[in-house]
Amino acid sequence: MSSNILQCIKGQKAAGDLLYKIYSSGKIPHAFLFSGPDGVGKHFMAMKFLELLNTPSGDGTNNSTVLKVRNLSEPFVKFVMPLPRGKNETGENSPTEKLSAEALEQLKEELEKKVKNPYYKIGLQGANNIKISSIREIKKFQSLTYEEAKYRAVIISDAHLMNDEAQNALLKSLEEPPEGIIFLLITPFKNELLPTIISRCWTVNFDPLDSGVLSEILTGYFNIDKALAEKISVFSNGSLTHANKLLEQDFELLINKTINILRNCLAFKYHTALKDISSFTSANSSGQMALLIELIISWLNDTGKNKLGLKNYIFASQSETLEKFNMRFSRSAIDDVVFRLNDLAHSIDNNLNLNVIALNIIFELASIRYLGIRSA
Repeated sequence: MSSNILQCIKGQKAAGDLLYKIYSSGKIPHAFLFSGPDGVGKHFMAMKFLELLNTPSGDGTNNSTVLKVRNLSEPFVKFVMPLPRGKNETGENSPTEKLSAEALEQLKEELEKKVKNPYYKIGLQGANNIKISSIREIKKFQSLTYEEAKYRAVIISDAHLMNDEAQNALLKSLEEPPEGIIFLLITPFKNELLPTIISRCWTVNFDPLDSGVLSEILTGYFNIDKALAEKISVFSNGSLTHANKLLEQDFELLINKTINILRNCLAFKYHTALKDISSFTSANSSGQMALLIELIISWLNDTGKNKLGLKNYIFASQSETLEKFNMRFSRSAIDDVVFRLNDLAHSIDNNLNLNVIALNIIFELASIRYLGIRSA
């Protein structure tokens, strides 16, 4: 039996075993939906699965087809992704026809990074949706006959960013695909796809990565110092995408600010707390504000772990502080605040003013002391 090259995708044994079982059966579905959090290896698995399908021995041995697959080269791979909209662009233009020279250069650079590192998260300014023109180009890709590759693939990254019109256009391609072409849809938000899309795909679920695996990938694929990778991975919710967002920050300063904001809110030092939070709003970055809320929630969740006698804290260096916190404040008040902070984090996506969000954070944290202080 040939070796299972899908096992090289760290932390995704169940997904890899399922795909290898499908491969071994010889009955390959024409469409797959890779569903799971951002930054856990879905794209890497898609590439390795396509390599597996295109090697006679089934072990991913390098050949001309495999090398072109790895490079996302057409006509072996049609890679569809969100793109920015060009000036005066209409649905009649090709996906890149109206892009500026600067945008085209950025696109080229981002694709090169993705080819070099399959865990890399492409980030194009203004790329908020998958264009219907990108979906229409799939028909041209399907019409080509190319005998060099046993299987060619349409890979749709962030598939949830297709609007209904684009998804309905995709349905036509999914209904009667030519032999030798498979679709690989990749998304962290499966439920944002039309039920008719989901029903035509074989769903493969991907799990968050544990901190040990995440740390290994950070050192192996992103050249991050081992000690820093181990520290970051604990705060990353099993996602390399999230880990890299943390790495863009001064991590130690970020953690210290989070703890200071908590302390100042609980001490009713609102002005000082607002001053710390303002550093997250001054850049007008909703991503930084979401990150702050997430860290605050993680700290409050650690208090729950402490209450239950668990030791797998995210804020491991704060165990004594967590214990003192639980001695002072009611658990029910904390749980209510966590619930409302989650709602507040979701409101960021609805373009709520960041200064309003900052004031709400202070109010919610202060309410723990107002409503949850234990009787002496």
